[in-house]
Amino acid sequence: MTVWMEGGNRKVAGLAVGALLLLVGMACSLLFGVHTYKLADIWTAYARFDGSNEQLILRTSRVPRTLIAAAVGASLAVAGAVMQVLTRNPLASPSVFGINSGASLMIVVGLTAFGSSMTMGSMVWTAFLGAAAAAVCVFALGAGGGGFEPIRLTLAGASIAAFASSVTSGLILLNKQSLDAALLWMIGSVSGRKLDHLMIVLPYMAAGLLIALLLSGSLNVMALGDDNARSLGQRLGLVRALSAAAVVLLAGSAVAAAGPIAFVGLVVPHLCRHLTGSDHRWLLPYCALTGAILLVAADTASRLILLPKEVPVGVAMALIGVPFLIRVARGRRHD
Repeated sequence: MTVWMEGGNRKVAGLAVGALLLLVGMACSLLFGVHTYKLADIWTAYARFDGSNEQLILRTSRVPRTLIAAAVGASLAVAGAVMQVLTRNPLASPSVFGINSGASLMIVVGLTAFGSSMTMGSMVWTAFLGAAAAAVCVFALGAGGGGFEPIRLTLAGASIAAFASSVTSGLILLNKQSLDAALLWMIGSVSGRKLDHLMIVLPYMAAGLLIALLLSGSLNVMALGDDNARSLGQRLGLVRALSAAAVVLLAGSAVAAAGPIAFVGLVVPHLCRHLTGSDHRWLLPYCALTGAILLVAADTASRLILLPKEVPVGVAMALIGVPFLIRVARGRRHD
């Protein structure tokens, strides 16, 4: 009991440190870029707004993209942790469900049908619809007797992702006018987003996070395997269905807000397991904080690497995620 309490105290302290690092990272995101500001400038932009370019940049660009990066990073990280239990695949991430590809396909369909009249707000809703539709198709194909079969679910996700990507490429080739807008969104970026876009998806993110946290104890049992979970009284079908719903809400809303940003859902759960172990009651909160920190830091770095130009945060995450994926894959092969 004493050992558990000491471990719990360390993990609480770790969460406090993580929260502090997130605040520091968000402050850096607000202050640094092509234009550099002071903390007092942020206060002035809201308390005594005068319509100057500097204050407009803070209010309409820096603050929204920082908040969106934090929310999207937290959502993708928690979704990835849940998926890795649901599919029993340590390399699982939201793209396994075809969520990224489904959202991208619907965006291109919308741009093909409506062209330049499609606003960013309508793109958010379109992407969320595509992400949810792709996930529902994957679950329908992956459903077995009494629940979701992990292997079948993974194969169904890969199939839907390949199909959606192929159709997306075909539509872009047939309608080259939509290429630029679609490509910018498909790379993954928090630039150019507004707080209104975050407000659209924030309730879904919150609902998904709440479901995941409520399921954390059940996820611990699920990780022991189906037979052990059944012997402990776990209702596998219900837990899998609720876990899948949490992933759709979290990953679908994240992709809708910022585009298909890869690797956050893969990298963060692996990093956090070194700190918390496999107890999802601690792992999920750590993933939320670490995912927010990682994406905010990646977005800040993407603005500073090639000043005055910006690198989309999706590209920055790929540069981080690909070496990590290779490292994890090689490590598992040598185990």
